[in-house]
Parts: sequence; C-alpha cells; structure tokens
Amino acid sequence: MLQSHNSNSKDGLKDKTVDRFVLVWLVGGLLFRGVIAFWLYPGIDEAYYYTYSVHLDWSYFDHPVLVALTTGFGTWVTGIVSQFTIRLGTLILHTGSLFLLYLTGVKLFGIKAARLTLAIATIIPIFQIGFGVLTLPDSPLIFFWSASLYVAAREFFREPESYRPSYRLAILGILVGLACLGKYHGFILGLGLVGFCLTSSHHRSALLSPWAGLGLGLFVVTLFPLWFWNIQHDWVSFQFQLNRGVPKSSYSLLGVVIAFLSSIAYLFPTMGLPLWWVSLRSLLPHRPSKQFTKDKNLAKKQWLILSVSLPLILGFTVIGGYEPILPTWMMPGFWGITLLLGHQAVHWQQQSRRWVRWWLQGSGLVIGSSMLLVLLHVTTGTFQKSGQYALLGGFLPAKNDPSTELIDIQQLRRGFIESPILQTALQNSSFIFSNGFYLSGIVSMALTPVTPVPITSFGEDMRGFVFWRSADEWVGHNGLYVTLERFHQMPEITDHYRAYFDNVQEIATIPIRRGGAVVERFYVYRTGKLLKPYPLSWIKFKYYPAIQRIKSDRNA
Repeated sequence: MLQSHNSNSKDGLKDKTVDRFVLVWLVGGLLFRGVIAFWLYPGIDEAYYYTYSVHLDWSYFDHPVLVALTTGFGTWVTGIVSQFTIRLGTLILHTGSLFLLYLTGVKLFGIKAARLTLAIATIIPIFQIGFGVLTLPDSPLIFFWSASLYVAAREFFREPESYRPSYRLAILGILVGLACLGKYHGFILGLGLVGFCLTSSHHRSALLSPWAGLGLGLFVVTLFPLWFWNIQHDWVSFQFQLNRGVPKSSYSLLGVVIAFLSSIAYLFPTMGLPLWWVSLRSLLPHRPSKQFTKDKNLAKKQWLILSVSLPLILGFTVIGGYEPILPTWMMPGFWGITLLLGHQAVHWQQQSRRWVRWWLQGSGLVIGSSMLLVLLHVTTGTFQKSGQYALLGGFLPAKNDPSTELIDIQQLRRGFIESPILQTALQNSSFIFSNGFYLSGIVSMALTPVTPVPITSFGEDMRGFVFWRSADEWVGHNGLYVTLERFHQMPEITDHYRAYFDNVQEIATIPIRRGGAVVERFYVYRTGKLLKPYPLSWIKFKYYPAIQRIKSDRNA
C-alpha cells in the first residue's frame, strides 16, 4: 500500500484513502488531458515529430530518439494517424510522471506533502499541455527525470542515516541516460546529481564507489543511439544545440525580466509566484518551522531538489537576456520545485486549511475552465468574427487570430481524397514538398496514411528532412508543391522554385474551415521535372562539414 512508502509519516491516513486520493487525481487528470488531446489540432512541432516516426533512426538532427517512439506509439498501435493517436504516448507517460513525483514526495517529505505536490503538478497548465498533452521531447524527458528523482531519493535518504552507496547508482545511470534520449536537458539532470554529491559531505562517497563507475558505464551505453548517430554525422546535433546557447546579440536585462514574467504566466500566477518564492527562499538562511525541524535531513533533501532544478530555472532566465526562451525550456526545473512547494503547503495547511483548499480549488477551476474555453475557440471559433458558433458575434478576425496556425489535418486529408485533380496529381508525382519543415510535417500527417509518395521540405530550414531523403534521387521526376495562402501571396517564393523545375503550375486550393468560415487555404502546385538537386541551404551553411559528408556517403 502507498502508506508503507512513508516511513516517517504521522498522518494517520488509511492506505485505502490514500489510494483513492491518488487515483482521483491521476485518472481525473488523464481524462481531462485526454479531452484536450482528442480535440486540439496538432501543433507545428508535433506534426514535424510525427515525421520522425515515419523516418525511424537512431537519433535526429534536432532531438534524440525517444520523441519518435512516443509519437509513433499511438499510430502504430491503432493504425490511425490523428492528433489524438500521436499523443497517446504522452498521455500515458505523463500519468506515470505524476505518480513518480508523488512517490518521490512521499519518500522525501511524507504523504501530506506528496498529495499536495500531486495536486499542484496536475493543475499547472504548462505541465498539463507541454508535458501531458502535446507530443514533445519533454514528455519522455519528464518521465525519466521523475524516475531519476525517485531513485535518487531512495538512494540518498534511506535508513539508517549513515549513507552507503548501493546498486541504485547504477540504475540512476540508466535513467539519466534515458532522460538524455528524451531531450538534451537530461545532461543538466546528471550534472545536478553529481553536484549534489560533491556539495554534500554525507554523499561524496557515492562518486568514488564501484556502483557509480558501473552507473557511468551504463549511462554511456544507454546513450548509444545518440552518440552512434552523431558519430556518423560529425556531431551535428551537438553543434546545433550548443549554437542555440551562444549569444547572438548584446545582453538585455529586459530579456531577463521577460523570461521571468513569462515563466510565471506559463505556470499561472497563483502557482508561478509561489514556485519562484519557494525556490529562492530555499537558498536563503531562514528558521524552519518547528513542525519540520524533526527531520534532520530536511536541508539535504531540499538541496537535492534544488541541485537539479535551479541550473535550468536560473540558467535559462539568464540566457533570456540574449536569446528568446521557449516555454518548456526551464519547466523541468519547476517540475522538481513542486516537491518543495507541496512541502511548504503542508505548513500553510496548519495555519489555514481553508485557504490552501481555496488556493488549489480556485486555481484549478480558473485554469481548467480557461483551457476548455481556449480549446472551444480553437476548434469552433468561439470568439471568431463571421463564425457560426461565435459568441456574441465574435470579435477576433481570423486573419489576426494566431490559433488558426493549428491545422485540422482531417480537412486537409479530405481535400486531397475528394479532389479528382489532386488524386491524379498524387499518382503522377514522385515526391511532395513544402517550403517549411513544420509545414511538411502537417502535410505528412495528412497524406502519409493515404499515399506512398514521399514528403520532404525544400526551404531555408529543412531540419531532419536533410538527413532522410536527398533531392538527388528526384532529379528528372515530377513533384507536388503544397503551401499556405500567405506564402502563395509571396510570388518570390514560387518564383524561387521555378529555377529548379521545368514548370510550376497551380492546380488546386483546399480551404480549411472553422465554424463554417474559411480561416486558411492550402495551395497545391504541380511541378514539372526537377532539373537539379535542391541546395541544402540553412543547414549547409552552418554545418557544412557534416552535410558534405552525408552527401559523399550517399553518392558512394
């Protein structure tokens, strides 16, 4: 029973009650996220990661391998390609991540704190969407991040108090390696654990133990897909990721402030502000509550969490001074900090149980209802002018609405299936391409289930498409060019392709409707024979040695 995990708890809660509480939050959160996953159209990154699962490899240019497996899981099991099936792996993994976070809280701070941690982590919107709905590299990262924290808690804080290294260090090597195969953030996790051992006199012996040596060896073996692929491609993935952290402009304190405020917004203010407060407060000298002074290892437990969390939180906040920060970059750090906030919330409960209940219930109600309202707008156009489901006639023109960037791939798929012209064009084409890697992902989700014609990208930023297919193989063959209305309205883009084909002719448009109104259009062009290979452009200039080697291998 779950009660047995809390060796020092005096909550007096029955095992059955604890089980029911955990199940309610885990199952309730899964169902809520499942609704969003079912109705929310695929994001541009998600569609691109779907192409990973079509082109299975040991690793990829911009991310390690696990996102390909989690994205492909649902489509392989069901045989259906949809926004819901590509997210099945994420839905399952995030439920596991929440449970592992709960178990870690039980081990470190007791059942009361673990229950509050579970509630907080389930409510926070960026965790729900970024880790628990969208198929992103963050989903496998957070799962193995959580598993690593749990094993670390079991390793470093077990009875008796005198620490002796154990086999769990070897398991940690595997788990941290798997976190790295989710996303490169996993390396920060590993360094944070090493830093904890170095700065804790009770745990330095871990670094010199045979188990740590075995763990390091298993870590390297676990990373085999990553280093094997990169050895073959001149370490181009590491070049790409490290280049993103190199300052490209002068430092701006305003950027730091924006990164700080953005993190609070993504976490939601009623959660973001307390998370920042408890993070910084833990670094400052303060007198602990009498309730917590009985735990002699409390400071060390807090330091374990801070060691793996603060490098991401503070590091990316500082990077915000010269580089725009994406929403999920620092969030794994806050994921760990929820353990400290759950622990602090136990103290708040002692002062006012009603206030904590209102805090959690009020935050959950506002966040949940807001997310459902946004979902309703994205799918039906609730606030869209000229939409048949618009509330009070709507107030947001579709051309000014960023939510129209999310494409209903079922409509795009039907547009190709129901058009005799496009069906004939598919049969007479050797390949399909678009002018952006993200757009090619959307086209791939729509068309891969209905045609064997390969799909690629010809543009300034081709990402993984550079490595999956070569334009050389299509020289002398006909193609189809698919693009969006805004690119169709830029004739210089279409004219650019005319230099590579003997002709480029518009043959069809596919309207994408929301609430009965057209919010986007796809334009399809028939191209004549490809006259010469399309240049590798953006990646060629930045990572020329790796690309040259790839081309040489293909020619050989």
